[in-house]
Amino acid sequence: MNVKKVVTLAAVALVLFLLITRPNESAEAVRTALGWLQSGAESIITFVRSLFG
Repeated sequence: MNVKKVVTLAAVALVLFLLITRPNESAEAVRTALGWLQSGAESIITFVRSLFG
């Protein structure tokens, strides 16, 4: 097995373990990450609008 496959399987196993053992904390982490993505997307949209507006 190559290293990339082992790391991918380990990451998937860790995510599954956290989802099963700590579902509330996992959900909050996903909400936080989605909030960061939303904030970043809004910032990019504001930047592009200010260039062409």
